[in-house]
Amino acid sequence: MFLRELNQSIQTLPGIGPAAAKDFASLDILNVGDLLRHYPRAYEDRITKKPLYSEDLSYETQRIVNTIVTVDSHEYIGWGKKKTLKIRISDNSGTAHLICFGRNFLSRTLGIGGTFYLYGKFSYRYGELQSTAFETEPFHENPKNFNMILPIYSLSGNLSQNIFRKAVSKGLKEYGKFIEDELPEIISRQYTFPEKKIALKEIHFPKSSEQLQKAENYLKYEELFYLQLTIQRRNIRRNSLTREKRKLPLTLFNKLISRLPFELTPDQKTVLEEIYNDQSGTKPMMRLLQGDVGSGKTLVAFLASLPCIETGQQAALMAPTELLAKQHADNASKLLSPLGINVAFMSGSINKQSRKNLLRALAAGEVHILIGTHALFSSDVTFRSLGFVIIDEQQRFGVMQRLSVMEKGNSPDLLMMTATPIPRTMALTVFGDIDISTIRTMPPGRKTIITHLAKEGNEKKVYDRIREELDREQQAYFVYPLIQQSEKLNLKDARSMFDFLSSKIFSDFTLGLIHSKIPEEEKEKTMEDFVKGDIDLLVATSIVEVGVDVPNATCIVIEHAERFGLSALHQLRGRVGRGEHQSYAFLIFSKNLTDDGKQRLRIMKESSDGFHIAEEDLRLRGPGDVAGFRQSGYFRLDIADIADDFNLLKKAKTDAQKIIETDPGLLSPENSVIREVLQKAPPFEASIFQGG
Repeated sequence: MFLRELNQSIQTLPGIGPAAAKDFASLDILNVGDLLRHYPRAYEDRITKKPLYSEDLSYETQRIVNTIVTVDSHEYIGWGKKKTLKIRISDNSGTAHLICFGRNFLSRTLGIGGTFYLYGKFSYRYGELQSTAFETEPFHENPKNFNMILPIYSLSGNLSQNIFRKAVSKGLKEYGKFIEDELPEIISRQYTFPEKKIALKEIHFPKSSEQLQKAENYLKYEELFYLQLTIQRRNIRRNSLTREKRKLPLTLFNKLISRLPFELTPDQKTVLEEIYNDQSGTKPMMRLLQGDVGSGKTLVAFLASLPCIETGQQAALMAPTELLAKQHADNASKLLSPLGINVAFMSGSINKQSRKNLLRALAAGEVHILIGTHALFSSDVTFRSLGFVIIDEQQRFGVMQRLSVMEKGNSPDLLMMTATPIPRTMALTVFGDIDISTIRTMPPGRKTIITHLAKEGNEKKVYDRIREELDREQQAYFVYPLIQQSEKLNLKDARSMFDFLSSKIFSDFTLGLIHSKIPEEEKEKTMEDFVKGDIDLLVATSIVEVGVDVPNATCIVIEHAERFGLSALHQLRGRVGRGEHQSYAFLIFSKNLTDDGKQRLRIMKESSDGFHIAEEDLRLRGPGDVAGFRQSGYFRLDIADIADDFNLLKKAKTDAQKIIETDPGLLSPENSVIREVLQKAPPFEASIFQGG
């Protein structure tokens, strides 16, 4: 356990002044405990010898060298200010060259005839083996940075790896004695885990790969165990909220089904049955409904609200943007008003008198379903009897916002919806205590979006193809990663490209611009004009990832597509293909594409299955960035990776359940050890339900 001694400011460590402390703070490292929990992001194995040449040498890829070399000669390439030192080195396997860009001073430290430890990345260029990224140290029996496994940390500001390593070393030396074990003793014995203070020392400064593996297993398991314990704790509190089993009426439900001009998909029918069983059960429903854009989630939500409304209770639907909420309200009116259901819309922009009348009708129970934005959780919004809450694109709302709406009813049923499919491993962790329904089948007649990849420099072909669609009176999106030009990033931006496209490429069409820095009213007006067809081409940032249906939009162009995650690309692609016409997505990528970037784009071209894409996104990027979970405050794992450590996760889940069954006192507020651990643990969305 990290006791109060580890809450000491990082400036208590020798050599860390205010400037360095500021750089550490930008990494969320404020005290010694934070420092010791900032685990290495990688390691350099400087124990295993890797000579300059070996049988596995590839002349096409970069390779790591860790050897002892002799300096044979110095020469210079280039001239003037670009004059660069080139050092010829050799070991028992052969010779190579060090290209010392900006480091001509190495002619003094790497003297001819000297022997040195060398670690570097080498590749075959200009007919010889070369390295521009390398480290050296004079050969002697006790080197500082060789014959060991060296930790590599994420850095910020003026911090260097040496500064960080020294800080961690001093932190362990000064405060390591205050670190106590947190796992239950029965768990530590079962897996023969080391003491935590030893595991922390060995995760930062392992003496062997075996030692590192044991430390990683301990710390990963500990993190996953307490994540699962938090979820079990949440589940127990949820189950404590009980009500009498009930049979809800289905008259309105069946009437709406009979009025639909189409038949529900098998998945929609299954999900509705799951929701109805929850609504009839003895505890409030807490269910997440996931499905791709256009799979029919909103219709399911409207149908699911009808049994509640028929009993005399009210429903509420909250959406992240005013335009999306307005679209939901319009659709709800068309579907539900003929059944005698009073649908109302609320946003921050309605006038004072209209708001006053709406609040009065809501409190009197005259409004059956209220649809709106974050305005729904305002303090003056009062329901007569709120029994069913629907939250669309729920990852866009904070925990407290969701709770504010829930608290307006007496333990109402909660249906959360997301168009970003949750990977199986994510569902087991973050949503481990929430029931999940899935719509995989799309409505009949929906055409698959055709995805094309285009390398930077071939934009004209894409522009010509978009013009063909615009000439047919269709509409298009152009999406960019930046709002405006950046001095650090050589990327196209929405503002500059809006000017370029509107004046040079599509001057005979009407263009609109939307991004997060535009005032809300102007954004709403632009989107309304695009929906109505008054704007032919919408230039935007990823702000349109969650948006309204525009059935006439058949093309989306995403420039610098490699800068977006898979889930974001899939969501953006889902902005088109909402109507009867064939739709297209054009992903334009940069010339210098990484292997990961190539893999992401290949997946997008080959698959339209959002669930497969979500799993691949999790595998490639890790849980923190998938689907906006980090930004939404879902959770942060310091060392475990729920994709790579899935087997460890399953063990932690099973063990947490067993521990609670055999020792329920673990979750008692009187248990000081568990209380402190849970209090300092990452939030894990722990407040999603009352008392969570």
